Amino acid sequence: MTASTHPAHLAQLNVATLRYPLDDPRVAPFVEMLDPVNAAADGTPGFVWRLVEDGEGDATGLRPLGDDVIVNLSVWESQEALWDFAYRSGHLEVMRKRRDWFHRHVEAHLVLWWVPAGHTPTVSEAVERLAELRAHGPSPRAFTFASSYTAAEVTAAEAGAAEAGAAEATAAEVAPGHAPDGDSAAV
Repeated sequence: MTASTHPAHLAQLNVATLRYPLDDPRVAPFVEMLDPVNAAADGTPGFVWRLVEDGEGDATGLRPLGDDVIVNLSVWESQEALWDFAYRSGHLEVMRKRRDWFHRHVEAHLVLWWVPAGHTPTVSEAVERLAELRAHGPSPRAFTFASSYTAAEVTAAEAGAAEAGAAEATAAEVAPGHAPDGDSAAV
């Protein structure tokens, strides 16, 4: 994991449903690009970490969402760093050809969320965030490039939710008909 001075990092999960098995010759161009694209990601400014299968150079053998679905899970110092890699590098060439190898998605296939610097998200955590995005749409807990939140906005939303929860807990502790100081609330 790359050292960083950012207090929060951006985690991303994207999933793709294969048209053919990875060992099918029609997918060979994609497979051939995996190592160079992953090496480019690893060397990109702002890259922090990516999921790899034990003993492998990538995560294509991990199939938490089905035998024909591959996952990519990574962490970046900022949304800008991830965007620059995804859309302003050799990775864009892979994206342009994705319809040759993957089915078009009918639901969200990319989810972003902020994690504390130093936290390595698990596959289960990532899949949960994707499910949340699919079920409820974008929120500070699960969003996309088109509907993004800054780390500061997420922190503020979480603080607001914590304050609301504390207020509800305090209100629940007060007996009905009594003020918090113990006096009767009735006039």
